[in-house]
Amino acid sequence: MTNWVYPLGSAADDEWDVSIGTSDSSLTVDGWAHTGLKVATLPAGAAVELPAADEERIVVPLNGSFTVTVDGTPYPLAGRPSVFSGPSDVLYSGTGRAVSISSADGGRVAVATAPAKASYATRLVPAVETPVELRGAGNCSRQVHNFGTPAALEADRFIVCEVLTPAGNWSSYPPHKHDEEKDGETSLEEIYYFETQVAAGSAAPADADAIGYQRVYASDERPIDVSAEVRSGDVVLVPYGWHGPAMAAPGYDLYYLTVLAGPGRVRVWLISDDPHHGWVRQTWESQNIDPRLPFGS
Repeated sequence: MTNWVYPLGSAADDEWDVSIGTSDSSLTVDGWAHTGLKVATLPAGAAVELPAADEERIVVPLNGSFTVTVDGTPYPLAGRPSVFSGPSDVLYSGTGRAVSISSADGGRVAVATAPAKASYATRLVPAVETPVELRGAGNCSRQVHNFGTPAALEADRFIVCEVLTPAGNWSSYPPHKHDEEKDGETSLEEIYYFETQVAAGSAAPADADAIGYQRVYASDERPIDVSAEVRSGDVVLVPYGWHGPAMAAPGYDLYYLTVLAGPGRVRVWLISDDPHHGWVRQTWESQNIDPRLPFGS
C-alpha cells in the first residue's frame, strides 16, 4: 500500500528536510497530484532556491526571519520565534517565478505549493493582517491562521492555513472528508505538516517527548488506515477518506500546517462530517473556547 506517513527525515531531499509533491521533488507518491510541501532548516546566511515552475507557492516562516526574493524583488518576512508565537508574515509568489529564500540569522521555513495555470500577483501578507479564527469549544478548541484561504488570498488552486491545538485538545474534529465533487463537498488532497512543544508551564523533564496523533480512515471502498504518532517535522498525507482527530497529547501543544488542493473547478473547502460523529458540533454551543487560546496573545 502507498505510504501516507513520513516521519522527519524520510522525505528529505538535498538541503530540504521535506520535499513532497513539488515540481522538483525526487520523492514520488502514487496518485498524488495536486499539492506539495517543502521545509528547510537554514543556517545563518544560507539560502535555498526554487526555479520558476508552473506551480504557485506560499512561503511560511516556522521560526526565524527570512528574505524571499521573487524574480529579483526582495520581500522581508519578519517571522517569529516559533509556530506557537502567533501568525507570521507569509509571501505568495504566484506561478512561473523563481524564488530564493535566505536568512541572516538562520531558521526553519516551509513552502506550500500546488500545480497551477492561472497567474496571480505576488503578495506579502503581514502577520497583523492574517485572519485568526478560534474554532470549536471546550476540549475541541483550536486556533486557525487563515492566511491562504479563499477569503484572505487570491490564488489559483490551493488553500493553506495553520492550526494550533492546546495540550489535551482534539482538532480536525469531528472526523470529516473532502474526497468527492458533489453538492456540499469538494475533492481536495491534504498535507499535514506537524510541530509539537511541551505546553507552557509544564513541569516536564528535559527529555520529554512532545507527541501528537493523527487519524485517517476509509470513507468508501478505497483502503486507508492511519493511526500515526507525530512529532516536529513529521508529515501525513490525506488523499481521501475520513480524517480526524488530530490529537494534542496531554502536556504537549500541537501545530500543523495544512495544504489543500484538488481537481475541481472551484477553489473552496467544503466538507462532509462522518455521520457517526457530526453531532458533536452541537455540543459546542453550551461550551466556552479554551482560555489558553489564542497562542501568541
